[in-house]
Amino acid sequence: MARMRFGVFIPPHHVPTNYNPTYALQRDIEIVKLIDDIGYDEAWFGEHHSGGVELINDPMMFIAHVAALTKNLKLGTGVVSLPYHNPLWVADKLALLDHLTRGRVMLGVGPGALATDAAMIGIRPEEQRDALDFDMDVLMHLLTSDEPISVETSRYKLVDARLQLDFYQDPYPPIVAAAVVSPSGPRIAGKHGTGLISVGATMKAGVDVLAMHWDVVEERAKEFGQTVSRDNWRVVGLMHLAETREKAFEDVRHGFKDWCDYLQNTAAAPQIQVTGDDFDSYIDWITNTGSAVIGTYKDAIEHIESLVELSNGGFGNYLLFDHNWSNFANKKHHYELFSEYVIPHFKRTNVRMKASEANMRQVRAPLAQAQQEAINDFRQRHDDEMKKKREC
Repeated sequence: MARMRFGVFIPPHHVPTNYNPTYALQRDIEIVKLIDDIGYDEAWFGEHHSGGVELINDPMMFIAHVAALTKNLKLGTGVVSLPYHNPLWVADKLALLDHLTRGRVMLGVGPGALATDAAMIGIRPEEQRDALDFDMDVLMHLLTSDEPISVETSRYKLVDARLQLDFYQDPYPPIVAAAVVSPSGPRIAGKHGTGLISVGATMKAGVDVLAMHWDVVEERAKEFGQTVSRDNWRVVGLMHLAETREKAFEDVRHGFKDWCDYLQNTAAAPQIQVTGDDFDSYIDWITNTGSAVIGTYKDAIEHIESLVELSNGGFGNYLLFDHNWSNFANKKHHYELFSEYVIPHFKRTNVRMKASEANMRQVRAPLAQAQQEAINDFRQRHDDEMKKKREC
């Protein structure tokens, strides 16, 4: 496998809802700019339309904005809720965005995370996954074929539809399907040979099915004659890092309780089954289930290594689930610590540095002595030369 890559998955989660939305979105932008500067590989942005907490309603529009403010990051929709849209317009906007970003865009698709979003346009929860499967067939035809397509559903109609614009990336931007605990995302990824984002994979319910996700991808890929790679598998996890565990737990007193309350009482998120009713009981829940890392960079490294083992073969990218458990300064420091110590551990970009230092330690004593003797000898020769000049 290639070197592991790292990124951030930004829904975003702003709780409680007594905040300034303009400033909240600006902080999301600042996080994207920060991780672009300090060595992350990619960022993904959600699509949500209700609840007042997850404010990005059009990840493509958000990507168009932050692309102009960043240089290195690949930028993905995490995810476009495909059953909410006409696949033609999704593909058409993706082509435009691919050119505007000079090939830095990625498309993540899913059935839709919030039932209240789907309800507003008359889609029932039991329809969403079948709709995603059908719409994905249409989308992939538009991306891969010049032949026009005509289809009609209860949600949209296409008549001899085709794209007018080729993609900047060859043959088209990376496509990934989202998976939580059901096999619907892995089935789609395998069917079309796309990547996979396992959201909530480090929560207890997600860990229990982590290896199953990729097994399903490979089985379906074989069935449909597709080729898939673990390098295109992304696993999303929850962390907050500080210099010490004590400091990390103190940091999250700022917003962890509000985050748990949102997931427990507002958002329907079956992969995150929160228990408790106050800060201490919420902390007991998340630590006892191993659902997140609240600690040091060493804890983060150990946790990711355990996920690699549980995956039965590894994955290509680990994404930090963005949250506001701490205040903004401590949140930024969390991302800095992860970049400073966790990323190079897995990318192995500091191996030669460590080896070079270890080698110098072994040879330091004799070399230092020889260096000092050379300095003393030169000083003596200099003194002798100056003495002769004075005598003359």
